[in-house]
Amino acid sequence: MKVIQKTIGIIGKTILGIFIFLFLYAISVFLISKITVNSDVSQKGKEIEIFILSNGVHTDIVVPVTTEIKDWSTEILFAQTASKDSLAHYLAFGWGDKGFYLNTPTWSDLKASTAFKAAFNLSTSAMHTTFYNNLNEGENCKKIRISTEEYQRLIAFIEESFQWDANHKVQWISGHSYGNRDAFYEAKGSYNLFYTCNTWTNNALKAAGQKASLWTVYDKGILNHYP
Repeated sequence: MKVIQKTIGIIGKTILGIFIFLFLYAISVFLISKITVNSDVSQKGKEIEIFILSNGVHTDIVVPVTTEIKDWSTEILFAQTASKDSLAHYLAFGWGDKGFYLNTPTWSDLKASTAFKAAFNLSTSAMHTTFYNNLNEGENCKKIRISTEEYQRLIAFIEESFQWDANHKVQWISGHSYGNRDAFYEAKGSYNLFYTCNTWTNNALKAAGQKASLWTVYDKGILNHYP
């Protein structure tokens, strides 16, 4: 009887601890995401257009395919997409959990094991890239103008997120895509409750000296700073 009571007590304390953790986590996510960094940055007179693109949950950083500073098509190859269309003007980068990316094309495909590994730092990561011809500004697509120097810092951040092979080439994950104009690549780091796809996007903006949250894990934590 005492063993049963002790077991029930442990289970009760564990459940309570989980609820307290989740409550504090949710409060922290909400409050810290409201804190703006680089709030005084200006876009005036800056020559390069980039975008923050959200699907309502996940965010990408979108950059020009080609500028005088960087030609991404020499590394992220058009030939590695199903369409092989080389006329795109923009390229989106979205970092995330590899298991989630490759095994969950739709929410109905989500498995508990995939979610658990992603939440608790038990999986590897991948970079999802998508080519676009045009982007339309709106609630989930924000345009930002940045300087050459700021873009160079953004480039360095994005490049550092990839895994490179011995020949300094990105490692394409063949046989996986969501459509005709996207591809996946091996990336560095692990997704978890405190570092999500949106944390990566937020950190990319901070690396480029742009407005961002002090810390966030969800897309609105970024977009709310760009009304």
